[in-house]
Amino acid sequence: TNIFQMYIFWELVGVSSYLLIGFYYTKPAAVSASKKAFIVTRFADLGFLIGILILSFFTETFDFATLMSNPSALVSETAGMTFMGCSVAAWAMALIFMGGAGKSAMFPLHIWLPDAMEGPTPVSALIHAATMVVAGVYLVARLFPMYCAVPEVLELITWVGAITALYAAVVACVQTDIKRVLAFSTISQIAFMMVALGVASDVDLHTGLGYMASMFHLFTHAMFKALLFLGAGCIIHAVHSNEMSEMGNLRKYMPVTHITFLIACLAIAGIPPFSGFFSKDEILTAAFEKSAFWGVWMTAVAGLTAFYMFRLYYRIFWWSKPSYEHHTPHEAPAAMYLPLVFLALVTCVAGFIPFGEFVSVNGEAYHIHLDWSVATTSIIVTVAAIALATWMYLSENTKPKALADKFRALHTAAYHRFYMDELYMWVTHKVIFQRICRPIAWFDRHIVDGTMNMLATVTNGVSYGIRKLQSGYIQWYVWVFIMGALLIAVLAMCF
Repeated sequence: TNIFQMYIFWELVGVSSYLLIGFYYTKPAAVSASKKAFIVTRFADLGFLIGILILSFFTETFDFATLMSNPSALVSETAGMTFMGCSVAAWAMALIFMGGAGKSAMFPLHIWLPDAMEGPTPVSALIHAATMVVAGVYLVARLFPMYCAVPEVLELITWVGAITALYAAVVACVQTDIKRVLAFSTISQIAFMMVALGVASDVDLHTGLGYMASMFHLFTHAMFKALLFLGAGCIIHAVHSNEMSEMGNLRKYMPVTHITFLIACLAIAGIPPFSGFFSKDEILTAAFEKSAFWGVWMTAVAGLTAFYMFRLYYRIFWWSKPSYEHHTPHEAPAAMYLPLVFLALVTCVAGFIPFGEFVSVNGEAYHIHLDWSVATTSIIVTVAAIALATWMYLSENTKPKALADKFRALHTAAYHRFYMDELYMWVTHKVIFQRICRPIAWFDRHIVDGTMNMLATVTNGVSYGIRKLQSGYIQWYVWVFIMGALLIAVLAMCF
Protein backbone atom coordinates (compact mmCIF):
# COMPACT_ATOMS: atom_id res chain seq x y z
CA THR A 1 0.00 0.00 0.00
CA ASN A 2 2.95 2.36 0.21
CA ILE A 3 6.19 2.90 -1.62
CA PHE A 4 8.46 2.12 1.33
CA GLN A 5 6.86 -1.30 1.73
CA MET A 6 7.48 -1.82 -1.96
CA TYR A 7 11.16 -0.98 -1.41
CA ILE A 8 11.49 -3.58 1.35
CA PHE A 9 10.05 -6.38 -0.77
CA TRP A 10 11.94 -5.05 -3.78
CA GLU A 11 15.15 -5.80 -1.88
CA LEU A 12 13.88 -9.27 -1.00
CA VAL A 13 13.39 -9.92 -4.71
CA GLY A 14 17.03 -8.95 -5.18
CA VAL A 15 18.15 -11.38 -2.48
CA SER A 16 16.06 -14.16 -4.01
CA SER A 17 17.56 -13.48 -7.42
CA TYR A 18 21.08 -13.55 -5.94
CA LEU A 19 20.44 -16.96 -4.38
CA LEU A 20 18.82 -18.41 -7.50
CA ILE A 21 21.49 -17.19 -9.93
CA GLY A 22 24.14 -18.72 -7.65
CA PHE A 23 22.25 -22.04 -7.42
CA TYR A 24 25.27 -23.93 -8.79
CA TYR A 25 27.42 -22.68 -5.91
CA THR A 26 30.38 -24.90 -6.83
CA LYS A 27 30.62 -23.21 -10.23
CA PRO A 28 32.80 -20.04 -10.10
CA ALA A 29 30.96 -18.41 -13.03
CA ALA A 30 27.60 -18.79 -11.25
CA VAL A 31 28.97 -17.35 -8.00
CA SER A 32 30.50 -14.43 -9.88
CA ALA A 33 27.26 -13.80 -11.80
CA SER A 34 25.17 -13.80 -8.61
CA LYS A 35 27.49 -11.26 -6.97
CA LYS A 36 27.46 -9.12 -10.10
CA ALA A 37 23.66 -9.08 -10.18
CA PHE A 38 23.45 -8.25 -6.49
CA ILE A 39 26.00 -5.42 -6.60
CA VAL A 40 24.61 -3.74 -9.74
CA THR A 41 21.01 -3.86 -8.54
CA ARG A 42 22.01 -2.62 -5.04
CA PHE A 43 23.77 0.32 -6.64
CA ALA A 44 20.58 1.16 -8.56
CA ASP A 45 18.43 0.59 -5.47
CA LEU A 46 20.46 3.22 -3.60
CA GLY A 47 19.08 5.74 -6.08
CA PHE A 48 15.61 4.26 -5.58
CA LEU A 49 15.86 4.73 -1.79
CA ILE A 50 17.12 8.32 -2.11
CA GLY A 51 14.26 9.07 -4.50
CA ILE A 52 11.72 7.62 -2.07
CA LEU A 53 13.14 9.71 0.79
CA ILE A 54 13.10 12.93 -1.26
CA LEU A 55 9.55 12.29 -2.47
CA SER A 56 8.25 11.41 0.98
CA PHE A 57 10.01 14.36 2.62
CA PHE A 58 8.24 16.89 0.40
CA THR A 59 4.89 15.09 0.08
CA GLU A 60 4.87 13.90 3.71
CA THR A 61 3.52 10.51 2.74
CA PHE A 62 4.56 7.06 1.51
CA ASP A 63 0.99 6.04 0.70
CA PHE A 64 0.23 5.21 -2.94
CA ALA A 65 -3.39 6.32 -2.69
CA THR A 66 -2.39 9.76 -1.40
CA LEU A 67 0.38 10.15 -3.98
CA MET A 68 -1.95 9.16 -6.83
CA SER A 69 -4.94 11.25 -5.68
CA ASN A 70 -3.59 14.58 -6.93
CA PRO A 71 -0.02 14.21 -8.22
CA SER A 72 -0.01 17.54 -10.05
CA ALA A 73 -0.69 19.42 -6.81
CA LEU A 74 2.08 17.53 -5.01
CA VAL A 75 4.53 18.33 -7.80
CA SER A 76 3.49 21.99 -7.97
CA GLU A 77 4.34 22.36 -4.27
CA THR A 78 8.00 21.66 -5.09
CA ALA A 79 8.06 23.64 -8.35
CA GLY A 80 10.03 26.50 -6.77
CA MET A 81 12.73 24.19 -5.44
CA THR A 82 15.24 23.21 -8.09
CA PHE A 83 18.63 21.55 -8.31
CA MET A 84 20.77 21.73 -11.46
CA GLY A 85 17.83 23.06 -13.43
CA CYS A 86 15.33 20.35 -12.46
CA SER A 87 12.63 20.43 -9.84
CA VAL A 88 12.89 18.36 -6.69
CA ALA A 89 9.97 16.23 -7.88
CA ALA A 90 11.77 15.50 -11.16
CA TRP A 91 14.90 14.44 -9.29
CA ALA A 92 12.89 12.22 -6.96
CA MET A 93 11.06 10.48 -9.81
CA ALA A 94 14.27 10.11 -11.85
CA LEU A 95 16.02 8.47 -8.89
CA ILE A 96 13.06 6.15 -8.36
CA PHE A 97 13.30 5.25 -12.06
CA MET A 98 17.00 4.49 -11.47
CA GLY A 99 15.91 1.65 -9.19
CA GLY A 100 13.55 0.38 -11.87
CA ALA A 101 16.24 0.69 -14.53
CA GLY A 102 18.63 -1.43 -12.47
CA LYS A 103 16.08 -4.14 -11.76
CA SER A 104 14.85 -4.17 -15.36
CA ALA A 105 18.40 -4.14 -16.78
CA MET A 106 18.16 -0.85 -18.66
CA PHE A 107 21.31 0.60 -20.23
CA PRO A 108 23.84 1.20 -18.69
CA LEU A 109 22.77 -0.96 -15.69
CA HIS A 110 22.07 -3.98 -17.90
CA ILE A 111 25.39 -5.79 -17.48
CA TRP A 112 24.19 -8.22 -14.81
CA LEU A 113 21.38 -9.87 -16.80
CA PRO A 114 23.36 -11.76 -19.50
CA ASP A 115 25.61 -13.26 -16.82
CA ALA A 116 22.56 -14.21 -14.76
CA MET A 117 21.97 -16.97 -17.32
CA GLU A 118 24.45 -19.03 -15.26
CA GLY A 119 21.48 -20.04 -13.12
CA PRO A 120 19.25 -23.01 -14.02
CA THR A 121 17.01 -22.47 -17.04
CA PRO A 122 13.76 -22.56 -14.99
CA VAL A 123 15.24 -19.73 -12.90
CA SER A 124 15.89 -17.78 -16.09
CA ALA A 125 12.33 -18.44 -17.22
CA LEU A 126 10.78 -17.34 -13.94
CA ILE A 127 12.98 -14.53 -12.66
CA HIS A 128 14.46 -13.11 -15.85
CA ALA A 129 11.52 -13.45 -18.21
CA ALA A 130 8.41 -12.80 -16.16
CA THR A 131 9.03 -11.81 -12.54
CA MET A 132 12.11 -9.87 -11.51
CA VAL A 133 13.07 -7.88 -14.60
CA VAL A 134 9.56 -6.53 -15.14
CA ALA A 135 9.52 -5.12 -11.60
CA GLY A 136 11.04 -1.90 -12.91
CA VAL A 137 8.30 -1.55 -15.50
CA TYR A 138 5.69 -2.22 -12.83
CA LEU A 139 7.26 0.43 -10.60
CA VAL A 140 7.01 3.10 -13.28
CA ALA A 141 3.46 1.99 -14.12
CA ARG A 142 2.46 2.03 -10.43
CA LEU A 143 3.62 5.64 -10.16
CA PHE A 144 2.47 6.56 -13.67
CA PRO A 145 0.31 9.58 -12.66
CA MET A 146 3.31 11.00 -10.77
CA TYR A 147 5.50 10.53 -13.85
CA CYS A 148 2.90 12.24 -16.01
CA ALA A 149 3.26 15.27 -13.74
CA VAL A 150 7.01 15.44 -14.56
CA PRO A 151 7.16 15.01 -18.36
CA GLU A 152 10.93 15.60 -18.47
CA VAL A 153 11.43 12.31 -16.61
CA LEU A 154 9.12 10.54 -19.07
CA GLU A 155 11.39 11.88 -21.81
CA LEU A 156 14.37 10.37 -19.97
CA ILE A 157 12.55 7.04 -19.69
CA THR A 158 11.81 7.10 -23.43
CA TRP A 159 15.45 7.71 -24.37
CA VAL A 160 16.81 5.11 -21.96
CA GLY A 161 14.27 2.54 -23.16
CA ALA A 162 14.84 3.22 -26.86
CA ILE A 163 18.64 3.11 -26.61
CA THR A 164 18.47 -0.08 -24.55
CA ALA A 165 16.08 -1.75 -27.00
CA LEU A 166 18.33 -1.01 -29.99
CA TYR A 167 21.56 -1.86 -28.17
CA ALA A 168 20.27 -5.22 -26.90
CA ALA A 169 18.80 -6.16 -30.28
CA VAL A 170 22.08 -5.45 -32.10
CA VAL A 171 24.07 -7.48 -29.55
CA ALA A 172 21.60 -10.39 -29.73
CA CYS A 173 22.16 -10.63 -33.50
CA VAL A 174 25.72 -11.96 -33.06
CA GLN A 175 25.65 -13.99 -29.82
CA THR A 176 26.28 -17.74 -30.07
CA ASP A 177 25.12 -18.88 -26.61
CA ILE A 178 21.36 -19.47 -26.90
CA LYS A 179 20.62 -18.29 -23.36
CA ARG A 180 22.58 -15.08 -23.95
CA VAL A 181 20.53 -14.41 -27.08
CA LEU A 182 17.38 -14.81 -24.99
CA ALA A 183 18.87 -12.64 -22.23
CA PHE A 184 19.49 -9.74 -24.61
CA SER A 185 16.07 -10.38 -26.10
CA THR A 186 14.61 -9.92 -22.62
CA ILE A 187 16.50 -6.65 -22.17
CA SER A 188 15.16 -5.41 -25.52
CA GLN A 189 11.57 -6.42 -24.79
CA ILE A 190 11.59 -4.85 -21.33
CA ALA A 191 12.89 -1.70 -23.01
CA PHE A 192 9.85 -1.84 -25.33
CA MET A 193 7.63 -1.67 -22.24
CA MET A 194 9.62 1.26 -20.85
CA VAL A 195 9.31 3.14 -24.13
CA ALA A 196 5.54 2.59 -24.10
CA LEU A 197 5.37 4.27 -20.69
CA GLY A 198 7.85 6.97 -21.67
CA VAL A 199 5.93 8.13 -24.73
CA ALA A 200 2.78 8.50 -22.63
CA SER A 201 1.55 11.80 -21.20
CA ASP A 202 -1.34 13.35 -19.31
CA VAL A 203 -3.53 12.58 -22.30
CA ASP A 204 -2.63 8.93 -21.86
CA LEU A 205 -4.43 8.86 -18.52
CA HIS A 206 -7.63 9.10 -20.53
CA THR A 207 -6.76 7.14 -23.67
CA GLY A 208 -4.63 4.56 -21.85
CA LEU A 209 -2.64 3.84 -25.01
CA GLY A 210 0.99 3.73 -23.87
CA TYR A 211 0.24 2.67 -20.31
CA MET A 212 -2.05 -0.17 -21.34
CA ALA A 213 0.31 -1.24 -24.15
CA SER A 214 3.18 -1.56 -21.69
CA MET A 215 1.17 -3.68 -19.25
CA PHE A 216 -0.26 -5.78 -22.09
CA HIS A 217 3.22 -6.52 -23.44
CA LEU A 218 4.40 -7.32 -19.92
CA PHE A 219 1.61 -9.91 -19.77
CA THR A 220 2.14 -11.51 -23.18
CA HIS A 221 5.94 -11.38 -22.93
CA ALA A 222 5.82 -13.47 -19.75
CA MET A 223 4.22 -16.32 -21.71
CA PHE A 224 6.36 -16.52 -24.81
CA LYS A 225 9.65 -15.63 -23.10
CA ALA A 226 9.14 -18.32 -20.44
CA LEU A 227 8.37 -20.68 -23.32
CA LEU A 228 11.62 -19.71 -25.05
CA PHE A 229 13.71 -20.20 -21.91
CA LEU A 230 12.14 -23.53 -21.03
CA GLY A 231 12.55 -24.62 -24.65
CA ALA A 232 16.21 -23.63 -24.42
CA GLY A 233 16.45 -25.76 -21.30
CA CYS A 234 15.11 -28.78 -23.19
CA ILE A 235 17.62 -28.16 -25.99
CA ILE A 236 20.54 -27.83 -23.57
CA HIS A 237 19.36 -31.00 -21.84
CA ALA A 238 19.45 -32.79 -25.20
CA VAL A 239 22.81 -31.60 -26.56
CA HIS A 240 24.65 -30.78 -23.29
CA SER A 241 25.78 -27.39 -24.57
CA ASN A 242 24.59 -23.78 -24.79
CA GLU A 243 26.49 -23.07 -28.01
CA MET A 244 24.71 -22.97 -31.36
CA SER A 245 27.73 -24.59 -33.00
CA GLU A 246 26.89 -27.78 -31.09
CA MET A 247 23.31 -27.78 -32.41
CA GLY A 248 21.55 -28.38 -35.70
CA ASN A 249 18.81 -30.49 -37.30
CA LEU A 250 17.10 -30.74 -33.92
CA ARG A 251 13.64 -30.55 -35.50
CA LYS A 252 14.10 -34.22 -36.41
CA TYR A 253 14.97 -35.24 -32.86
CA MET A 254 12.78 -32.86 -30.82
CA PRO A 255 9.47 -32.28 -32.66
CA VAL A 256 7.50 -30.96 -29.67
CA THR A 257 10.24 -28.51 -28.64
CA HIS A 258 10.61 -27.48 -32.27
CA ILE A 259 6.94 -26.56 -32.75
CA THR A 260 6.57 -24.78 -29.40
CA PHE A 261 9.83 -22.87 -29.91
CA LEU A 262 8.64 -21.77 -33.36
CA ILE A 263 5.37 -20.50 -31.88
CA ALA A 264 7.32 -18.46 -29.33
CA CYS A 265 9.56 -17.04 -32.07
CA LEU A 266 6.53 -16.03 -34.14
CA ALA A 267 4.98 -14.39 -31.06
CA ILE A 268 8.03 -12.36 -30.09
CA ALA A 269 8.53 -11.35 -33.74
CA GLY A 270 4.98 -9.98 -33.82
CA ILE A 271 3.31 -12.22 -36.37
CA PRO A 272 -0.51 -12.36 -36.09
CA PRO A 273 -2.47 -13.99 -34.54
CA PHE A 274 0.07 -14.75 -31.82
CA SER A 275 -0.05 -12.71 -28.63
CA GLY A 276 3.12 -10.69 -29.21
CA PHE A 277 1.60 -9.10 -32.32
CA PHE A 278 -1.23 -7.42 -30.42
CA SER A 279 0.85 -6.02 -27.56
CA LYS A 280 3.73 -4.95 -29.81
CA ASP A 281 1.33 -3.19 -32.17
CA GLU A 282 -0.09 -1.21 -29.26
CA ILE A 283 3.42 -0.09 -28.28
CA LEU A 284 4.29 0.93 -31.85
CA THR A 285 0.99 2.82 -32.12
CA ALA A 286 1.79 4.68 -28.90
CA ALA A 287 5.28 5.48 -30.23
CA PHE A 288 3.88 6.85 -33.50
CA GLU A 289 1.34 8.88 -31.50
CA LYS A 290 4.27 10.54 -29.72
CA SER A 291 6.32 11.16 -32.87
CA ALA A 292 7.24 9.53 -36.16
CA PHE A 293 10.86 9.40 -34.95
CA TRP A 294 10.06 7.07 -32.07
CA GLY A 295 7.67 5.06 -34.21
CA VAL A 296 10.31 4.39 -36.87
CA TRP A 297 12.97 3.68 -34.22
CA MET A 298 10.87 1.07 -32.43
CA THR A 299 9.67 -0.47 -35.71
CA ALA A 300 13.31 -0.95 -36.72
CA VAL A 301 14.02 -2.61 -33.37
CA ALA A 302 11.01 -4.88 -33.91
CA GLY A 303 12.51 -5.90 -37.26
CA LEU A 304 15.84 -6.70 -35.56
CA THR A 305 13.91 -8.78 -33.01
CA ALA A 306 12.40 -10.93 -35.75
CA PHE A 307 15.80 -11.31 -37.40
CA TYR A 308 17.79 -12.48 -34.37
CA MET A 309 15.01 -14.76 -33.12
CA PHE A 310 14.78 -16.59 -36.45
CA ARG A 311 18.55 -16.66 -36.69
CA LEU A 312 18.42 -18.52 -33.38
CA TYR A 313 15.58 -20.77 -34.55
CA TYR A 314 17.24 -21.78 -37.83
CA ARG A 315 20.65 -22.33 -36.23
CA ILE A 316 19.15 -24.70 -33.67
CA PHE A 317 16.56 -26.60 -35.67
CA TRP A 318 17.55 -26.30 -39.37
CA TRP A 319 21.28 -25.66 -39.57
CA SER A 320 23.06 -28.73 -40.92
CA LYS A 321 24.78 -31.03 -38.46
CA PRO A 322 25.55 -34.47 -39.93
CA SER A 323 25.89 -36.30 -36.64
CA TYR A 324 26.29 -35.93 -32.90
CA GLU A 325 29.53 -37.54 -31.75
CA HIS A 326 28.84 -38.80 -28.26
CA HIS A 327 25.06 -39.13 -28.12
CA THR A 328 21.86 -38.78 -30.10
CA PRO A 329 19.59 -35.89 -29.03
CA HIS A 330 16.14 -36.86 -27.86
CA GLU A 331 12.91 -35.15 -26.91
CA ALA A 332 12.80 -33.93 -23.32
CA PRO A 333 10.80 -35.90 -20.73
CA ALA A 334 7.10 -35.15 -20.35
CA ALA A 335 7.75 -33.14 -17.17
CA MET A 336 9.83 -30.77 -19.31
CA TYR A 337 7.83 -30.57 -22.54
CA LEU A 338 4.29 -30.41 -21.12
CA PRO A 339 4.87 -26.87 -19.75
CA LEU A 340 6.05 -25.95 -23.26
CA VAL A 341 2.80 -27.18 -24.76
CA PHE A 342 0.73 -25.29 -22.18
CA LEU A 343 2.66 -22.04 -22.67
CA ALA A 344 2.46 -22.41 -26.44
CA LEU A 345 -1.34 -22.73 -26.26
CA VAL A 346 -1.54 -19.67 -24.01
CA THR A 347 0.74 -17.76 -26.40
CA CYS A 348 -1.65 -18.53 -29.26
CA VAL A 349 -4.74 -17.12 -27.49
CA ALA A 350 -3.44 -14.52 -25.01
CA GLY A 351 -3.58 -11.74 -27.60
CA PHE A 352 -7.37 -12.06 -27.82
CA ILE A 353 -7.86 -11.44 -24.10
CA PRO A 354 -9.50 -8.00 -23.61
CA PHE A 355 -6.58 -6.94 -21.48
CA GLY A 356 -7.58 -3.28 -21.44
CA GLU A 357 -10.70 -4.18 -19.47
CA PHE A 358 -8.51 -5.16 -16.52
CA VAL A 359 -6.08 -2.22 -16.58
CA SER A 360 -6.86 1.32 -15.51
CA VAL A 361 -5.34 4.37 -13.90
CA ASN A 362 -8.43 6.41 -13.22
CA GLY A 363 -10.95 3.57 -12.85
CA GLU A 364 -12.02 3.59 -16.50
CA ALA A 365 -11.47 0.49 -18.63
CA TYR A 366 -9.21 0.82 -21.65
CA HIS A 367 -9.98 -0.74 -24.99
CA ILE A 368 -7.59 -2.27 -27.48
CA HIS A 369 -7.96 -0.83 -30.96
CA LEU A 370 -5.58 -2.06 -33.62
CA ASP A 371 -4.17 0.66 -35.83
CA TRP A 372 -3.88 -1.28 -39.08
CA SER A 373 -1.69 1.31 -40.74
CA VAL A 374 0.93 0.77 -38.01
CA ALA A 375 0.24 -2.97 -37.81
CA THR A 376 0.60 -3.46 -41.56
CA THR A 377 3.92 -1.61 -41.62
CA SER A 378 5.26 -3.63 -38.69
CA ILE A 379 4.12 -6.91 -40.28
CA ILE A 380 5.90 -6.01 -43.53
CA VAL A 381 9.10 -5.12 -41.64
CA THR A 382 8.87 -8.31 -39.57
CA VAL A 383 8.27 -10.55 -42.59
CA ALA A 384 11.18 -8.92 -44.42
CA ALA A 385 13.43 -9.54 -41.39
CA ILE A 386 12.32 -13.18 -41.18
CA ALA A 387 12.93 -13.57 -44.91
CA LEU A 388 16.45 -12.18 -44.49
CA ALA A 389 17.10 -14.57 -41.59
CA THR A 390 15.76 -17.44 -43.71
CA TRP A 391 18.02 -16.53 -46.61
CA MET A 392 21.07 -16.34 -44.35
CA TYR A 393 20.46 -19.17 -41.88
CA LEU A 394 17.99 -21.74 -43.23
CA SER A 395 20.86 -24.04 -44.18
CA GLU A 396 24.57 -23.99 -43.43
CA ASN A 397 26.40 -21.58 -45.76
CA THR A 398 29.12 -18.95 -45.85
CA LYS A 399 26.84 -15.88 -45.94
CA PRO A 400 26.94 -15.13 -42.19
CA LYS A 401 30.72 -15.43 -42.08
CA ALA A 402 31.13 -13.28 -45.19
CA LEU A 403 28.91 -10.59 -43.68
CA ALA A 404 30.79 -10.78 -40.38
CA ASP A 405 34.12 -10.44 -42.20
CA LYS A 406 32.82 -7.45 -44.17
CA PHE A 407 31.77 -5.64 -41.00
CA ARG A 408 34.47 -7.10 -38.78
CA ALA A 409 34.78 -4.15 -36.40
CA LEU A 410 31.02 -3.88 -35.79
CA HIS A 411 30.63 -7.65 -35.46
CA THR A 412 33.48 -7.93 -32.95
CA ALA A 413 32.23 -4.99 -30.90
CA ALA A 414 28.68 -6.35 -30.84
CA TYR A 415 29.89 -9.83 -29.91
CA HIS A 416 31.78 -8.32 -26.97
CA ARG A 417 28.64 -6.33 -26.02
CA PHE A 418 30.34 -3.11 -27.14
CA TYR A 419 32.85 -3.67 -24.35
CA MET A 420 30.51 -2.44 -21.64
CA ASP A 421 31.76 -5.07 -19.19
CA GLU A 422 35.35 -4.13 -19.93
CA LEU A 423 34.48 -0.47 -19.39
CA TYR A 424 32.96 -1.27 -16.01
CA MET A 425 36.00 -3.37 -15.09
CA TRP A 426 38.32 -0.52 -16.09
CA VAL A 427 36.30 2.04 -14.12
CA THR A 428 36.07 -0.14 -11.01
CA HIS A 429 39.58 -1.60 -11.01
CA LYS A 430 41.73 1.09 -12.61
CA VAL A 431 39.90 4.22 -11.50
CA ILE A 432 37.98 3.40 -8.34
CA PHE A 433 40.18 0.69 -6.81
CA GLN A 434 43.65 1.87 -7.83
CA ARG A 435 43.33 5.65 -8.09
CA ILE A 436 40.73 6.27 -5.37
CA CYS A 437 40.61 3.31 -3.02
CA ARG A 438 44.35 2.60 -2.86
CA PRO A 439 45.30 6.16 -1.71
CA ILE A 440 42.44 6.01 0.81
CA ALA A 441 43.66 2.59 1.99
CA TRP A 442 47.24 3.93 2.29
CA PHE A 443 46.01 6.92 4.32
CA ASP A 444 43.95 4.62 6.54
CA ARG A 445 46.80 2.16 7.03
CA HIS A 446 49.69 4.60 7.51
CA ILE A 447 48.09 7.78 8.87
CA VAL A 448 45.01 6.68 10.81
CA ASP A 449 46.30 3.27 11.92
CA GLY A 450 49.87 4.67 12.17
CA THR A 451 48.74 7.40 14.57
CA MET A 452 46.96 4.88 16.76
CA ASN A 453 49.95 2.52 16.64
CA MET A 454 52.31 5.42 17.53
CA LEU A 455 50.20 6.36 20.57
CA ALA A 456 50.17 2.74 21.68
CA THR A 457 53.95 2.37 21.20
CA VAL A 458 54.76 5.61 23.08
CA THR A 459 52.41 4.70 25.91
CA ASN A 460 53.92 1.23 26.11
CA GLY A 461 57.49 2.58 26.18
CA VAL A 462 56.76 5.18 28.86
CA SER A 463 54.96 2.55 30.92
CA TYR A 464 57.97 0.23 30.80
CA GLY A 465 60.23 3.14 31.80
CA ILE A 466 58.30 4.17 34.93
CA ARG A 467 56.98 0.80 36.07
CA LYS A 468 59.60 0.53 38.91
CA LEU A 469 58.00 3.50 40.64
CA GLN A 470 55.31 1.09 41.79
CA SER A 471 57.27 -2.16 42.04
CA GLY A 472 55.86 -3.27 45.41
CA TYR A 473 59.31 -3.55 47.08
CA ILE A 474 59.53 -1.61 50.41
CA GLN A 475 63.31 -1.33 50.12
CA TRP A 476 62.94 0.44 46.77
CA TYR A 477 60.33 2.84 48.16
CA VAL A 478 62.61 3.66 51.20
CA TRP A 479 65.60 4.22 48.91
CA VAL A 480 63.57 6.55 46.64
CA PHE A 481 62.22 8.37 49.73
CA ILE A 482 65.74 8.92 51.16
CA MET A 483 67.12 10.01 47.75
CA GLY A 484 64.24 12.42 47.35
CA ALA A 485 64.72 13.86 50.85
CA LEU A 486 68.46 14.29 50.24
CA LEU A 487 67.76 15.98 46.89
CA ILE A 488 65.32 18.40 48.51
CA ALA A 489 67.86 19.12 51.29
CA VAL A 490 70.60 19.83 48.79
CA LEU A 491 68.32 22.09 46.75
CA ALA A 492 67.28 23.93 49.98
CA MET A 493 70.92 24.52 51.03
CA CYS A 494 71.93 25.67 47.54
CA PHE A 495 69.06 28.09 47.00
